[in-house]
Amino acid sequence: MSSIRVLIVDDHPVVREGLATMLARQEGMIVVGEAADGVDAVQKAADTDPDIVLMDLRMPVMDGVEAMRRITRHKPSIRFIVLTTYDNDEYIFKGIESGARAYLLKDSPREDLFRAIRAVHSGESLIQPSVASKVLDCFATLSRQAQPHNVLSEREIAVLRLMATGAANKRIAADLCISESTVKTHVQSIFQKLNVGDRTEAVTLALQKGIISL
Repeated sequence: MSSIRVLIVDDHPVVREGLATMLARQEGMIVVGEAADGVDAVQKAADTDPDIVLMDLRMPVMDGVEAMRRITRHKPSIRFIVLTTYDNDEYIFKGIESGARAYLLKDSPREDLFRAIRAVHSGESLIQPSVASKVLDCFATLSRQAQPHNVLSEREIAVLRLMATGAANKRIAADLCISESTVKTHVQSIFQKLNVGDRTEAVTLALQKGIISL
């Protein structure tokens, strides 16, 4: 069975040396190269054809996010593991968006790194629990902000369609065979669900989101 070919990308020589030393002692892994910035990483990836790239994110010349994007364009089979000191949401999602299959912090136990390399090489993904919690929190927020038509009732959408024609509450009530007070209740509910302050905003957002069409 061939060894997992690893390229190490980090702008700190001590970090690269430490990682290379650790990986050299692991059975089934071989370090095929080191790079000090994103530009160097793109070139080394082309030259050494690694299976896995351990990628730092913040580096001079070109950051890890852009490097991953460029490497993927030329060698889509290469898989990335982000190894960084940054656990804020911006870096996490930029890294994942750019193709990272694992996201580890540099203070992680070495066993976690070895496990991540083997998992990603096998086609799996691995995110540390502390990082995963941030991912889940973000998805929960996105879920709450999901497409508005998923939370609007059929009657509210019908009211919206009539609002888009410029119809006043009295006209809407007559067309839908409901009372004006009921129309007002639906309008207020629409405003709340769409997080808007008036009819124009509600109609504009509904058109943008594809909830209604003219």
